[in-house]
Amino acid sequence: MLDIDPRVRVDVDPLMAAQHDLGVCDAIWRIAPGGKADAMSAPHLPKVAGIDPAVTASAHTAAPTPGSTSTASTSTTAPGSSAGSARTAPAQGAPPAASSVIQDRLAGMVSDLTTLHELTERLARAGDLDSSLHEFLRAGAALVGARRGLVVLEPSDGLGPATTIGLGLGRADLGHIETVPRSATSYGRILDGLPDAHGGSEVLPEPGRPAASGHVPPVDPRHREVAARLGYAASYALPVTADATGRLGAAVWLYDEQAEPSDRQRDLVGLYVRHAAEHLARMVEVTRSRDRLATIAEELLPSRLPRLPGVQLAARHRTGPRGGGDWYDALPLPEGALGLAVGSVTGSGPSAVAAMGRLRASLRAYAVMEGEDPVAVLSDLELLLRLTEPARSATALFAYCEPAARKIILAGAGHTPPLLIGERRTEYVETSLSAPLGMLACWEAPSVEIEPARGETVLLYTDGLLRRTGDAMDRAYARLHAAAAGVPRSAREDPAAICEHILKTVLPEEGPGAAEESEDVVLLAARFD
Repeated sequence: MLDIDPRVRVDVDPLMAAQHDLGVCDAIWRIAPGGKADAMSAPHLPKVAGIDPAVTASAHTAAPTPGSTSTASTSTTAPGSSAGSARTAPAQGAPPAASSVIQDRLAGMVSDLTTLHELTERLARAGDLDSSLHEFLRAGAALVGARRGLVVLEPSDGLGPATTIGLGLGRADLGHIETVPRSATSYGRILDGLPDAHGGSEVLPEPGRPAASGHVPPVDPRHREVAARLGYAASYALPVTADATGRLGAAVWLYDEQAEPSDRQRDLVGLYVRHAAEHLARMVEVTRSRDRLATIAEELLPSRLPRLPGVQLAARHRTGPRGGGDWYDALPLPEGALGLAVGSVTGSGPSAVAAMGRLRASLRAYAVMEGEDPVAVLSDLELLLRLTEPARSATALFAYCEPAARKIILAGAGHTPPLLIGERRTEYVETSLSAPLGMLACWEAPSVEIEPARGETVLLYTDGLLRRTGDAMDRAYARLHAAAAGVPRSAREDPAAICEHILKTVLPEEGPGAAEESEDVVLLAARFD
């Protein structure tokens, strides 16, 4: 990293080494290897930033002669001897320039270690894979002095997730880069696992003009064409490999001119990538677990909604990162009736998802037996929940619909009120206040009957829609009402378009830097013709 004479020894304070447990000790000893001090009782100057800048004097080859004009003498080191056994130091009366140079170099070392510490801390604060990849690219670009780059995540075990993230590159730019044969790029050879693929610098000379090093490497014509289109002339690629998982992918940073990182920059980015790969490996495992849990939750929900005359149905379900217990259901009932239900089980993770599946299956059975009485359906569900899962509670809303008569009878247990959306009105359905299921020894609440007009839509939803706004509940209800009232006229005839408009309007925009959302969101819309 830094060009320091190997005869100079650097002592590292153990406390500093403990504070920088991200490969910093390796960085120190790569910069200036040293051995044990010859004289433990030798005097030392005060330490600065955990590094002892004192350089002990070595034995003179000859005693200085009084009045001699010689200012210093140095001992020689035999080849292969320890770096700590021979040292140089200015003698008495030496000019202060030599010690100033050493102090400047040590200050540079401390600056490098501080930079690595800050970058790795920022990476550790990234809570998901996408934001981690963006932070990884930004930090690497700063270390190698590049402006653009991309990271291709392609785990060698083939279990995914596979994605490409760009820095300063749009989707079209990434598409152009993907048209270059993988074997024609250094990062592509890393991804293919070729034996000679170790990354490094790659300079693309202009046609008929040698590179800065004087060597003209063979360049694929398509690679040259894409580089000219995007305006980069050199690149620096590194493999992203973790100890536990092996190769995760490859990263490449692009230079606008024919340039390459210095030795110091290579060492710094190498240390950073080594640590970042372990963090990315953990994020990959977290993403895989979340994807598996989301797949299970989706399989427990209806694969398709029933089609009945006089009503159109649409549903949207967004699973939180930890997997929640929000659910919905729509099932045809005897005599052309329809049962609609939404609910939420307390907790998150696999246990909540499993409880959600059991609760939904039980409600379907009760709805078939006595669906025309929503209060009886929820009462049976409450008894089952209290007997089988006494430590868990749930909210639920069940509606018995007669599409031909445009008539709905519904009952809710601690659930959010439905929203009636139409040309002439947008209002919440007044339901009686009641406790969630499992909270009382015996649950019961009166039902409510509504008659939506032709063309109106009844929207059922879970409280995750309100909680994801980050507002207080009264403000969240007001935001939802405003979004429903502002549904465009062209979208009012399509319940799926209504759901999409509400999700887009109510929920804050999500991006790489957005806060991680933990709540499930469920919307179930029924439009009556």
